[in-house]
Amino acid sequence: MIAAFSLTPLGVGDSVGELVAEAVKVVRDSGLPSETNAMFTNVEGDWDEVMAVIKASVERVADRAPRVSLVVKIDYRPGHDDAMTTKMQSMLRHLD
Repeated sequence: MIAAFSLTPLGVGDSVGELVAEAVKVVRDSGLPSETNAMFTNVEGDWDEVMAVIKASVERVADRAPRVSLVVKIDYRPGHDDAMTTKMQSMLRHLD
């Protein structure tokens, strides 16, 4: 499965980049395939692995923020691996 998630530390002022980077470090340290863009971090793996990484990311930020807002979108498709790559390849073929 792929999960796209975005978290926002609340109650820490206008600049949240440092705390968001802490969440991204949790994802990268997990070893799961991932990518981060301006709005979301995508992470791929089995249900339990991905949800554990998202939880750990929220908890890392919550260590320094009194409140954390979280948005998660999941593409659950059992039996398919490397979907972050194959979905992009499929879309790009249609652009050619």
